[in-house]
Parts: sequence; structure tokens; C-alpha cells
Amino acid sequence: MAERARSDDTAGVIAESYALGTGPWTMAPVTRGALGQIWKLSGNGRSYAVKELLFGCDEAQVAREAALRDSAEDLGIASPRLHPDRHGAHVSRLDSPSGGSWVKLYDWIDGDPADPGDPDLLDWFGRTTALLHQAGQGSTEAPSGWYERCPDDAEWEDLLKAVRDAGLPWSDELDRFIATSAPQLAHWVTPSEPGGVVTSHLDLQPQNVLVGRDGPVLLDWDNAGPVSAEREFARAVFVWSGGNDVNIASARRLARAYREAGGRAVLTGPESFSMLFATALNYIHVQAETSVDPAVTAAQREFAARQAVTCLRAVPDLAAVSLLVAALDTP
Repeated sequence: MAERARSDDTAGVIAESYALGTGPWTMAPVTRGALGQIWKLSGNGRSYAVKELLFGCDEAQVAREAALRDSAEDLGIASPRLHPDRHGAHVSRLDSPSGGSWVKLYDWIDGDPADPGDPDLLDWFGRTTALLHQAGQGSTEAPSGWYERCPDDAEWEDLLKAVRDAGLPWSDELDRFIATSAPQLAHWVTPSEPGGVVTSHLDLQPQNVLVGRDGPVLLDWDNAGPVSAEREFARAVFVWSGGNDVNIASARRLARAYREAGGRAVLTGPESFSMLFATALNYIHVQAETSVDPAVTAAQREFAARQAVTCLRAVPDLAAVSLLVAALDTP
């Protein structure tokens, strides 16, 4: 279904699956993310967001997403409603001659992109993160390896060979990254202590917040699951305070709002940023790997190559991390 305009028939099938009414219904592409294509489904004076999952579906993960989103709503965190289909499932499979795809249906949210320099928004985000960590307390699951480990030397070398064999123009850039930044960051990637694990959002970045008529709304709960609260907080502070161009005032404001709302996570050193480093390394690896994968579409390979190059040029800097640790060294 992805990467091309959809027929009214497809829109009608989704409307029927979710009992939205007779229509007519239309779909228009909105944006493409790492995991899926977003479409706007419109009809009968209403609009919905359809997320098409491009790389398969973990139904247990979707159930975890729905449960956390509902718990967070009870604490006052606004987010798009994840609609169940006619059978009560929060994800549906649309069959087609090409093999079909999985889709999820959400409320459509109109709003402006989040400005991480807005003091009021930093206050909201700090409180929201604290509330999420309270909602997710008591998790007994171990975090996914995506957040706890990163590729080893052999995996990087195999990937570099594949990228070079494909003749991609950024192979030398990948080579330099593997020789320098990758081992420096990997040094700090370790398993987290089980006592501090919560169930949370796992992708708390400004791109996943829209500021609507009634205030900020948190989007994109696809990755919801167990995580170290300290490590999620550290990653969130980094991305909301300017990344490598760190803004200490923003970081301190966010951290103060987090603590005042009951958040308990404290940065102790570069080890607190293990999740940040692991996700950066793993994302570059998987996107570079997808860019040379003959089993995916040409459009997916091109998207992955662009993502790999963009992220190679924005790798977390240990110097910026040290600034944050020094600035937030007291609870």
C-alpha cells in the first residue's frame, strides 16, 4: 500500500474494518517514518491518521502500546486515540495480491511542530516524562536489545563491505565512523540494572509532539516498552536541549520540571546515556543494512540510505554529554 496514492477502495476497506460509516472515504500520504507510512483518511467530515507498518507487525507490541497510552491518558497526558477495529484489535491486516500490510488507526491531530526552545513546552515535557515513568512503574520485563546492546566489530565490518560492494558514495564516511565514533560510544552501552526499569514511550523527541488547540499532544507510541528510567530521561534531556549544540538552560529547566513532578531519574555520567548511544548506533546500522537489502523496495533502500547519511553526520558527541552531566550533577 505504501509509497503511492491509494484508491478509494482501500480507504473504504479501512473504513469498513473500523466501522467508520459509508463515506465516501479518501486517503492521502502525509509522511514516512522509520517504521511506517502515515496516511490521512478523510470522509463524512472527519479525519483519521492511518499508520501503515512497513516491516511487519508485532501484535503483542501493539497491545503494550495501547495499554501504556491508556494509562498515560488517565494521568492527563494527551495523545491520539488508538482505535480498535470491529473485532477489538488495535491493528488490522489488509490483504492484497502483493501480500497485504498491517495498519493502525488513530485520531487525526491538527497542530504545530513542537519548539524545544519554548520554556512552557520544556516544562510540559519534563512533567510528562515524570508522569510516564510513574505510570510505567513496576515493570519486570527486560529492555529490548535495541536499547541495551550495539553492533560488534564483526557486524560493522560486514556492513561496511556490503555498502562498499554496492558502490554507495558514503562508504568512506561509514568507514571513518566505524573507526572512531562507533567504538567510543559502544564503550558506554551496557545492560541496565533491573531495579530502575519502567514501561515507557521510548521515543521522547520533539518530532513526536504536536502543539494543538488544547495544548501539546504526544505522538508515536509504537516503541512503548520496558526501559531504564534514568536512560530514557538522559536521552530525552539530550534531544530536547539541542543535542550536540547543548543548551544548558533548557536542560536545567526540563530537569527541574521533571523532578518537581516526581521524576526520580538522575544523571550519573556518560553511562546514563547508554540508551542514546545504543539507539544511535543501532539506527545507523539498520538503515545502512536496509540500504543494500535486495528484499526491500528501491524506495525503501533510498529512504534508508538518506537516513544513514543524516545520522552519520549527527552522532552524539561525548563532549556535549559531559556538559549535560556537569550541569545536572545535583538532583
